[in-house]
Amino acid sequence: MYEKIAPPTTGSRITFADGKPIVPDDPIIPFIRGDGIGVDIWPAAQKVIDAAVKVAYDDKRKINWFKIYVGDEACEKYGTYQYLPEDSLTAIREYGIAIKGPLTTPIGGGIRSLNVALRQIFDLYACVRPCRYYTGTPSPHLHPEKLDVIIYRENTEDIYLGIEWQQGSEIADKLIHYLNTELIPATPEHGKKRIPMDSGIGIKPISKTGSQRLVRRAIEHALRLPKHKQMVTLVHKGNIMKYTEGAFRDWGYELATTEFREVCVTERESWILSNKERNPDLSIEENARAIDPGLDAMTTEKRAEIIEEVKTVLDSIWDTHGNRQWKDKIMVNDRIADSIFQQIQTRPDEYSILATMNLNGDYLSDAAAAIVGGLGMGPGANIGDNCAIFEATHGTAPKHAGLDRINPGSLILSGAMMLEYMGWQEAADLIKKGIGGAIANRQVTYDLARLMIPAVDPPLKCSEFAQAIIDHFND
Repeated sequence: MYEKIAPPTTGSRITFADGKPIVPDDPIIPFIRGDGIGVDIWPAAQKVIDAAVKVAYDDKRKINWFKIYVGDEACEKYGTYQYLPEDSLTAIREYGIAIKGPLTTPIGGGIRSLNVALRQIFDLYACVRPCRYYTGTPSPHLHPEKLDVIIYRENTEDIYLGIEWQQGSEIADKLIHYLNTELIPATPEHGKKRIPMDSGIGIKPISKTGSQRLVRRAIEHALRLPKHKQMVTLVHKGNIMKYTEGAFRDWGYELATTEFREVCVTERESWILSNKERNPDLSIEENARAIDPGLDAMTTEKRAEIIEEVKTVLDSIWDTHGNRQWKDKIMVNDRIADSIFQQIQTRPDEYSILATMNLNGDYLSDAAAAIVGGLGMGPGANIGDNCAIFEATHGTAPKHAGLDRINPGSLILSGAMMLEYMGWQEAADLIKKGIGGAIANRQVTYDLARLMIPAVDPPLKCSEFAQAIIDHFND
């Protein structure tokens, strides 16, 4: 099965059923060390993960690690430009869950992006990025502790599908000419718009299937959270891009109000229900005017649409969601992308799970990580229905490689995410407790040490930080 690697002689496979992992007590888990600082942060992460499993379960559970190769290390073993050898793909496919350090974007040949390639090969459609604050972590914000969000970013569509044509190429010119002469004139809402002939062209596909499977995972995650955190916010730019970004919002609401009808309420539905709860004698039209104060200025058609919406909500879900029953449901709402960027900074405690398309989620997850201490404290996962890969969310920082100084927090917290995904919650909780304890006691690597007041000098080495985390398991 393999050309240059061999799996452990002990351990069992993780399998999947209905998109969920079935995890034995002795799973074999492939790991990719990563390029650059991977040489430092992977040993630190492995040490912490193994220690957490040992403390939580003694000898009843154990991870059997399987070293595989991707990136620069793969080229050393398999040959020039062999960044993503078939051995490694086979191992991930066979064992279902993997974890990796940061990977370099290949230069001079091969794959455009290894991270994107892995997501597309295994259809890892949900990029999951939790952003929470650990007391004592330096932050540019006054109250970073108010932010505790989980970002579900669609991983396979939008700009990351990577369909584009270069300015001046034959295909780009043909496509622009066809759009300008055929498709745009045939669409009255586009008026006299024209694409300049000296444009590069990219395609932004957003599918109903892709949107709803992402939102489904976000809602399922919300069901596992405490009641006060059971909220899913659909992030989009649907006020401008109505048939892609706006469709993402609409399809998200459709899923919530059909497949998850018993456990979900939309924000507008909650307004309608609460209006009737406050005033049982409120007419349908008065209720419509309360949720849309500009009702009387609307066209006849639009006014009738809002009134019908109110009537439908009251007729269909008053018995199951009315009389304040909706307060125990998952709240599904939506926000415009540029607005949510502001609101996670000014009103962060109002949000819990943010479900987004690819590009919006890319910006948003890094911005949220910055609030709670930077990418060094930001874990990440890429999850599909038959596979999951957990990863450090930062770059390879080659100038720091081999110096035992970089912060391994992102990869360690990604390991905690992996343990949670496996159902090994006790071990995951130990890691988060250990990181919190180390930071609170100012036992940190240089990136955090230099920003603390007063600065920590000397800071811990990468390996020392790992040990400090373990030492705080039993605080």
